[in-house]
Parts: sequence; C-alpha cells; structure tokens
Amino acid sequence: MAEGESADLAQLENDPSVRQVVANGARMRTNVVEAKLDEGNIQEAESALREGLSLNFEEARALLGKLEYQRGNVEGALRVFDGIDLQEAIQRMQPSISDKQAPKKGRSRTESITAVPQNASSVVLEAIYLKAKSLQKLGKLSEAAEECKRVLDAVEKIFSDGIPDVWVENKLQETVSRAVELLPELWKLAGCYSEAVSAYRRALLSQWNVDNECCARIQKAFAVFLLYSGIEVGPPNLAVQTEGSYVPKNNLEEAILLLMVLMRKCYLGKIKWDPSVREHLTFALSICSQTSVLAKQLEEVMPGLIHRAERWKTMALSFSGAGQNNSALDLLRKSLHQHEEPDDIMSSLLAAKICSENVFLAAEGVKYANRVIANAHGSNAHLKGVGLRMLGLCLGKQAKTSSSDFERSRLQSEALKSLDSALALEPKNSNLIFELGLQYAEHRNLDAALRYAKQYLDATGGSMIRGWRLLALVLSAQQRFSEAEVVTDAALDETSKWDQGPLLRMKAKLKVSQSQHKDAIETYRYLLALVQAQRKSSGPLATGSQMEEDNINEYEVWHGLAKLYSSLSHWKDAEVCLGKARKLKEYSAETLHTEGVIHEKQGHTSEALASYINGLLLEPRYVPCKILLGAVLSKIGSKMLPVARTLLSDALRIEPTNSMAWYHLGTVHKEDGRIADAVDCFQAAYMLQESEPIESFSTIR
Repeated sequence: MAEGESADLAQLENDPSVRQVVANGARMRTNVVEAKLDEGNIQEAESALREGLSLNFEEARALLGKLEYQRGNVEGALRVFDGIDLQEAIQRMQPSISDKQAPKKGRSRTESITAVPQNASSVVLEAIYLKAKSLQKLGKLSEAAEECKRVLDAVEKIFSDGIPDVWVENKLQETVSRAVELLPELWKLAGCYSEAVSAYRRALLSQWNVDNECCARIQKAFAVFLLYSGIEVGPPNLAVQTEGSYVPKNNLEEAILLLMVLMRKCYLGKIKWDPSVREHLTFALSICSQTSVLAKQLEEVMPGLIHRAERWKTMALSFSGAGQNNSALDLLRKSLHQHEEPDDIMSSLLAAKICSENVFLAAEGVKYANRVIANAHGSNAHLKGVGLRMLGLCLGKQAKTSSSDFERSRLQSEALKSLDSALALEPKNSNLIFELGLQYAEHRNLDAALRYAKQYLDATGGSMIRGWRLLALVLSAQQRFSEAEVVTDAALDETSKWDQGPLLRMKAKLKVSQSQHKDAIETYRYLLALVQAQRKSSGPLATGSQMEEDNINEYEVWHGLAKLYSSLSHWKDAEVCLGKARKLKEYSAETLHTEGVIHEKQGHTSEALASYINGLLLEPRYVPCKILLGAVLSKIGSKMLPVARTLLSDALRIEPTNSMAWYHLGTVHKEDGRIADAVDCFQAAYMLQESEPIESFSTIR
C-alpha cells in the first residue's frame, strides 16, 4: 500500500498534464474537487481540500475560489470568495512577520515556524485580489476597486513600515504588485478619477517593494492619465517633504516629472527602452514650449537605443521648436550627410524651412527643397506641394542677397512660379495663399497682393491677424489710408486684447499718414498701457525667448513715440521716449538711427554722423543708417560723393524697393553731374513712394 501511494505521488510530481493543488507541503489532484463543484457541492469540495491539504476554513475557501476562477466560472468563484474572513488572516499574519526579526543563526528554525502562516495568508490575499478581478469581469468596477483596496490596506496593516526587500514570500509579493497596478485602473474604469489619482500616488509614494518594470508601468500610466484625461488634479500633498525638493504644481508638471524619471531609468538600464515614453514626453514639453529640454534628454540616451540619424532628427526638431535654429541645422546637416540619410524627406523639409527664414542660408535651403521635390513620390507624393512652397520661400529670400539686378529678377520670378505650382497642388492651403500675397506685395504688384490678401481672409474666416495686417498694408501702399484704417478697426474687433499690439501700432502709423498726430499719440499711449499690462501678467518667470516672441514689446512702443515726436520737432518729448527705449535695449541700431535724425534736424551734423556710424557698427546691414549716412556725407562736399554713392548703392542692394535710398542716390548723381542717372533715380523714388506701405511688409510673420 505504501508503495502504491509513493507511486501516485511520483506520478503527480512528474506528470504536468495532471492538475493539482499544492499547500503545506502536500499535493492533491483537482479532479476530485472539480467533480464535487460540478455537482454543486461546495461544502464537500471545501471539506476535501481541508482534509487533503491540512487547511483552515479561509485557506480552503481561497484555494477553492481560485480553482473556480481558473475554470472560468467567475460567478461561482465570487460566491466562494464571499465567505473569506480577511481580518482573521491578517491577525495570523502579523505575529509571523514579527518573528522574522530573529537572529540569522536561528533563521532556518524561524523560517520553518513562520513559512506556513505567511504562505497561508498570501493565499488569502490572492483570493481577495481574484475576487476583485472577478467583479471587474462582471462589470462591477466600483466594488472591484474596493476589494482591491482591501488587499493593499491589509498589506499595510501587516507591514506597517512598508514591505521589506527580504523575508517576503514570492507569491505574496506578486499579489501585492498586481493589486498596486490594478487599483488605479479600476477606479479609472469606474469613473472615479480623484480616487484613481490617489491610488496612483499611493502606489508610487508607499513602499510596496515592486520591481522596476512594474513601477515603470504605473508611472507611465499615471503620466498618460495626467496628460490626456482632461481632468485637472491638485498637486500632491506630501506628509513628509525634504527641504528644497520639487513639488509639481499641475497635471503637466507632474506628467513631465514622471516621464523624465522613466527616461532616466531607461538610460541607467533599470527598465527596457520604451519609445512611447519619448513620444509622450515630446508632447508634454511641446505644450509648454520647452522642447530644448527634450533635446537634452535625448543627448543622454545610450547609444544603440535610438538610431543616430533618428536621434539627430528628433533633436533638431526640438531645437527648432525652441528657436535654436543654428543648433537644429547643424544636426540636420549631419543627418543628411551622404553617408547617413541624405534622402530623408522630413529632415530635408525641416532644413529647408529653417533656411527659408534666413537670407544668408536661403541658397542652402534651395538645395534641401529640391531634394524634397525629387523624393516626393509614392507614399510621400503629398509632400511635393510642401517642397515647392519651401523652394519658393528660399528663392524669395535668396533674391534679397543677390548683387545683380538680373539675378534678383530671375530668382523672384522662380520663387513666384514655385509658389504658384504649390498652390496648384494644394489649392485650399491658406498658408500658400498668404505667402503668395506677401511675395507679390514685396514686389509691389499690389493688385495681385490685394486679391490674395482677400482670398486668405475668406479662407481663414478672418481668424488670423496676419491676414488683416497684409490687407491693411496693401491698402496703405495704394494710398487708401482711410480704407486701411477701417480694415484695422475691423481686425481689432475680431482680435483678443493681448493680440492687438501689431494692429494698434499700424493704426497709430495710419493716423500719422493722415496727419492726425494727436490721435496717433493717444493710440501709442493705449498700446503702451496694454504692453505693460501684458508684461506684468506674464510674471517674472517668462523667459527671454518668450518675450521676443510677443507680438510687440515695450521697446517698440517707446521707439515709435520717439520717432513721432521727432517728426513734430518736439525734441524734449522725443529724447525722453528715446531714453526709455534705450533703457529697455541699450545697444540698438534703430535707437541710434532715431538719435541721429534728431541731431540732424537740430543741425548737429557731427553728432548725427556719429550716431549713424555707430548704428552701422552694431548692425552693418541696417539700411536706414546707410541711407542717412550717405545723405549727410553727400552734403559735406564733392570728395565724399563716391562714399555716399557706395553706401546708397549698398542700401539698394539690400532693399531694392526703398524709395528714400533711390531719392538720395539721385541727389548724389545730380551733384556729380550725372543728370540722366539722377532722373532715373528720382523717377524710381517717386514710383516706389506712391506704392510704399506704412510699415515694411517683412514685419508680417
């Protein structure tokens, strides 16, 4: 008989096809228990488990419920789990843990004494966890969350100082880890979002001894919830806070903190690399205009986790978003090197876009834009229009640096042709319509510019300030000042208070053009109050780059007032305003230009010359200083005429449509005896003055 029993035990241990229950060092086949369950005899099944495995009532119920759950009988498992007394299990568990503090010499004896109670209690806790899972499957989410919370509450009673790294049975730790991860998800599914947030913070701030991967999953889930749930939660209320530690103030800050912690874990190799963490962090940092932080994060990523060309491209996008275009372009040049990914269309597009914003990089941008057009086929065919648009913008910028009139005319023609081709591919692209209107306006084709400006306003429903500004400037270039003012007033009615700066500046200049100087001064004063209020509302935390991105700043208002007062010969007021502007921007070619104008009008020629020269030393391509310096030099004597002619010709090379440069160049030719050239210059100055807007078209972004 003994030999038969040992043979059965050997078969149980070695045959994986035989389902069995193991507890207290004993094994039992499940078929006997399952047969009783199939007959509906739960009491007999329970008794069989208690006798076969030497279990108490709670342990037997726990194993029986687990068996039902594994068989897929969720409702049956729930009926069994309802009879478990969790409190009694907790009371048995607590002394077993305190016994664990015995010295190491007696460890084997202590373990033999306490292993059974700890194992038994872990079985009961697992049963409560499975009860929560059963309720979840039945759609009773709030009840499921409450049961899951009971598991964690029980563990906190058992381990009042947190779960230690040792002396905990693996099955118990596994149950705790699963419950910690499940609880916030159950609260979210139940629609109890404040409880979900509390559960997430409890999971991350309490000592549950979960492994790195489990902790990372919880952190990621919480960050995703904070970013996309649309529910604003309060900052964490920490009972114990280290002095100088950072406490996030809102959803976004807390999400970014969690995602940066996850990124650091990836760098250190504590968790597997998860590309979605980078994507979520990109989104979060983009919202708060801190993409440069993302670039720094990507710099720390260990080699091999991200392909280097992909890393360069993402970092370039981050630097570009932060306004650090030079750094972005350097990275894109590396990414587009012939030995890397020279035909990557997205990198080429970004490089072309960056180059299109700088006249000195426009020629390089043409190369990237042509590369986009050449590779825009197959799945990327829809990007051909974007490539043509970038090509047109780069050609337009390149034309501004051309030293040859013929070359400039050719580049301008090609720029318009490229933009027209892009519009043919994307006829509903409002940005293309605007850029075509702006190009025509800069070339003084005002009828075409007016048509596209109106078309852009119709396409955007009047929601974009730049459309109103373009229309008003085109009308002012046509000398239709009253209509331009009507357009500006309509734009002000459609625009929020903080975005009215550029429109108010235009209105002030329109008033000046109509000799309504008092109204212009009042408009500037209102604009100044608005800008100062906006600066105060932004607070001391606004960065320098953010201040530069404002629609208009306080310096521009004071400088505008200084120019207005100087035109009225109100010298004291002009100097006061100029002093205010100089305090805000100490070194500025614009300020020095206005200072020179004041000196010149007062008859202080040497001081005016000094101001113009200093302005050019600060900004060698500043056209107004070149023009007035040339004009002053031409009045000194015939020996200075060549210098004046050089300065004025250089100014026209930079701004071919500047009427004042043509006029003063005509004056120089007249003084030099070149009457035919002087006539041509005066004629060009007259024609350009008749189509000159109240402010440059290039001020529209």
